[in-house]
Order: sequence, then structure tokens, then C-alpha cells
Amino acid sequence: MHEPPFEPLARHHSVFFLIMRRLRLPLILLISIVAITVLGLTLAPGIDVDGRPHYLSFFHALYFASYTATTIGFGEIPYAFSDQQRLWVLVCIYLSVVGWAYTLGTVFAILSDRNLQQAIATQRFVRAVQHLGEPFYLICGYGETGRLICHALDRLGYRSVVIEREESKVGEIDLHSYAADVPFLTADASNPETLRYAGLTHESCIGVIALTNDDSANLAIAIAARLLAPRLPVMARAEALETTANMASFGTPHIINPFEKFGDTLALALHAPAAWQLLGWLTGLPGTTVERHREPPRGAWVLCGHGRFGKLMVDAMDSEAVPVTIIDRQPPDDATHRWVQGDGTGAVALLEAGIKDAVGIVAGTSSDVDNLSIAVTARELNKNLFVILRQNHYANRALYGAFESDITVVPSEIIAHECLAILSTPLLAPFLDEIRSRDEEWCAWLLDRMTRRLGWTVPDVWSERINLSRAPALYRRLMRGETITIDQLLRSHGNRNEFLACEVLYLVRDDDDDLVIPAANTAVRPGDELLLAGRPGARGRFGFNIANEHSLNYILTGTDLPGGWIWEKLAQRKKQPSNRHLP
Repeated sequence: MHEPPFEPLARHHSVFFLIMRRLRLPLILLISIVAITVLGLTLAPGIDVDGRPHYLSFFHALYFASYTATTIGFGEIPYAFSDQQRLWVLVCIYLSVVGWAYTLGTVFAILSDRNLQQAIATQRFVRAVQHLGEPFYLICGYGETGRLICHALDRLGYRSVVIEREESKVGEIDLHSYAADVPFLTADASNPETLRYAGLTHESCIGVIALTNDDSANLAIAIAARLLAPRLPVMARAEALETTANMASFGTPHIINPFEKFGDTLALALHAPAAWQLLGWLTGLPGTTVERHREPPRGAWVLCGHGRFGKLMVDAMDSEAVPVTIIDRQPPDDATHRWVQGDGTGAVALLEAGIKDAVGIVAGTSSDVDNLSIAVTARELNKNLFVILRQNHYANRALYGAFESDITVVPSEIIAHECLAILSTPLLAPFLDEIRSRDEEWCAWLLDRMTRRLGWTVPDVWSERINLSRAPALYRRLMRGETITIDQLLRSHGNRNEFLACEVLYLVRDDDDDLVIPAANTAVRPGDELLLAGRPGARGRFGFNIANEHSLNYILTGTDLPGGWIWEKLAQRKKQPSNRHLP
């Protein structure tokens, strides 16, 4: 589909037109003063060296007026002025001083004008985006989530372009140590014109991430991307169910609702704890050690805060038939649950809700201080409570770290992890969906197998496609009709009797014959895409196996190929039969 090219900056963003419009009156005043000065000088009589009457020409008058208006004092030409000329020049000097003072004052006012600064910043931003030759993501919203994603993309080697409405947040970009410059603009990202300036239709733009804290703005961004750049993948944040349904109606590929995502996770933890542990191990921060969490117990629960987050938590518990008592300042809409009026920060409401007999509590209000107060009070009343804490602001992580909750729900981290999983490893999402659909016994078996093999440190998760660009050595052998199995590819090119510290989790084929945890003797085909998990360093070794002919030949046959032209010639001579005969 043909995409419209970048359009020049609109007239109201043009620095030249903005300056000329503001300087119109001062310039007219200066021109008028110079014109009056020149006219007066040509009419005022003077005398030459011989005492005869003399009048200045227009050229001499303009020359004198030009340097007098700017410097005041340069000499009288071509002859000394008469008293009439000096009187006229005196009047013109004061006029020019007033005119220049007014003009300079207007110039200084323009330089400090926010509209001009915004126009200059917009033009600089548009030029920076137009000159981007590397793939980049358009990030709308630079809050806590946007900052996490920008840092992650920077580590992955991708460029970012940022649009943020609040100037205070945009100003933080220069303070962060990014490897590459991040073009940014203070503007409303829901405006299609702004999105065009930010490179929505740029040939190097490879994705749009809508992360503003306004669902309507994210919806507008998703619609604009769908219409102006339908080829681009869009990831959009949505916290209201109505917004989620609206985005899904016109085909937004990735809609991320952090509360709904955690609600599904909580339901999974109650239904299949091993699957929950497995998902936490796969989606954690690579390199960190994951401890086996205490599983959410079944029994009576207490929930504080029946807003958007609280309603989804109640739905998750209802789906697993877990009884819950709601504490909220306003009674809930439905009467199917027991509820207590209050905020939960005091012991009275918690005791009335039965906190001493409860097995768990969800502190899910929109206030971090209230959530911590609820958790501390509840833990004092019941030491064995399973505590789920909602953290609204990432800046409060030190406070939340001091309180040892069983689960801390950070919406910004949930969104960031989901976006990065989609961006860096697209195969991970369908594999996680497959895990959610399996039973507890299968998930427990897989968790035990993976942790025995790789330990409890969060593994590197990546995907490899078997094609000529990513796996040239393997692809050529497969195209020649050779049969190569997963077991062979996972051997070490240092010692083929040893295996790499990685596992194939998922195999996707063009004919929809996808395999979850494929068997070791599964033969790979050209075009297959593999999802792997392994220890640090395994990714590079596996990539070397499938890309390098010498390494691949060794793990398949156990023999080393000659490493250069000379050695290849010598090897060929050794293979040739000898023509010499003994006498």
C-alpha cells in the first residue's frame, strides 16, 4: 500500500512566519523612521566648502541614516552639516533610538515566547526524525512504562522516538544515559498530525507503542496507526474494558490491560500454581534468580478497593470459586459478595471483614500509601496472610521493597514486560498461552525439567528462524535433503558429546504443525521457527552452530573441516588415491 510521504511543516509551526508576524510592527516603524530621516536630509539645506548651498543626494542621505540609526556617530558627509541639517539629525537620532529600543524589546520577547520555542523544537524534531536511517519505534507517552521500554529498546539496539504531553517528563530524556539520541516532542500524541511529524509513515518506523495514561488518547493513536500506517504493529495500553473492546473491533494486534493481565495471572496461580511459577520463571528479568513463591492459598480472601483493579481481582477469584469480602468506601454494584464500608487502613474494617480468619488480602486502591497501610495493619492482625500489593507509582519501589509482600503488582512493569516480550520474542506470547491451557500436572513436569536443566535463574529466551540469512549453514544442508534433528543442533561445538545449556520450547511451521516441547529426535525443516530458553552464552553458541559450516559439520559428523583455502587443498590431496606403484 502506498503511504503518503512526509509533508512540510504546517504554516503555524513555521519559525520564519512566526517571527515575521511578531516583528511586523517594529519593522514598519524602523522603515518609516529611516524613510523620514532620508527625506528630511535631502530637503534640509547645507553648504559646501565654497559656501554655496548644497543638498544631500538620496544615496548619501540613506548612507548617513543607516549608520547613524545603528551606531550614532560616524562623521558628517560629504561636507560638514549646517545647523538646519544638525537639528534634523538630532530629531532623527531620538526617533531611531526609540524605534530600535522597541524593536529589540520585541525581539527579546519573541525569543522567550513559548510558541516560538515550540515551533523551533518541532522543526528540530521533524528534521531529526526525517534523518533517521535506522529502525525505530514510536513511543507515545514517557511515563514510568515509557521510560522502562525506552531503556530496554536502547539495550536491544533499537532507536526510539518519543511524544509526551507533559514537559517535565520529556525533560528527563536528556538526563538518562541512552546509547543513541532519542528525538522527543512535547505534544498531544492523539493528534494525527503530530504522529505524522513523529514518523508514523516513515519508512524506518517498525512499530507504535501507545502508553499514555489516557485511554481515549491511546485509542486515537491506535486508530491513526491503523489508517495511516496499517503495516505497522501497534501495542496499546488500555485500562477500561470498553476501550479494550473498541481497540479490538478494528484489529489492534496487541492490547495490554495490566489489571486484566494480572487478574488472569492470579486466576492461573489459584488454578495451576506450577503454571504460574513457570510463567514467572520465563518472563522475569534475565539473569535474576527466581525463588519459588508461596502459592496463593484457597480460602476466604479480603479485597480493599473495588475500582477497575479490584473488580478484575474479584472476577479472577470468582472464576476459581474463591470467596472474597470487599472493603470499599462505596458499596459495590452487585450484591453477590459480602462487603464492608471503609477503606481498610484501620483495624476496624479489617476485623469486620474477617481478616483473622482470611488466608489472603489484596490491597488494590489507587493510593500507594493506603495500600501499604492496609498491608501492614492486616499483617499485624494475621501473620500468615498471603499479601498482594498494588504499586501505582514506580518511584515508591523502595517502600514496597521494605515490606515483604508475596506479590507486588506494578502496572508499569507488567506493560513493559508484555511489550518487550512481543517486540523481542514474538513466539513467547503463543507459548505462554499454551502453558495457560495445560493442566497442573503437565506444567509441574515442565517446570521441574527446565529448572533441573537450567536452574532457577531466569533464562535468556529467544527465537531463531531457519532461513538463509539467520542460519545459512543449516539451511543449505536442509535444502540438499539432509535430515537434521533438534538433538544434533543442541550439541556443543567444543565437544559434541556435551549439550548446550538450552532447550527448544516451541517449534512453529508454516503448515500450522506447531510443536510444544518438541522431542529430541524431531527433524527440523527450512522455514521453521524455534523458541529457545537457555543460560547466558547459550544463545551465541547455538547461533554459531546453525550459521557456521565448520561448527555444524563437527556436531553432525564429529570431523573438523579444513579452515582455509590452503588447508582445503591439502585435505583434497590427502583424499586423492596415490598413483605411485612400488617396483
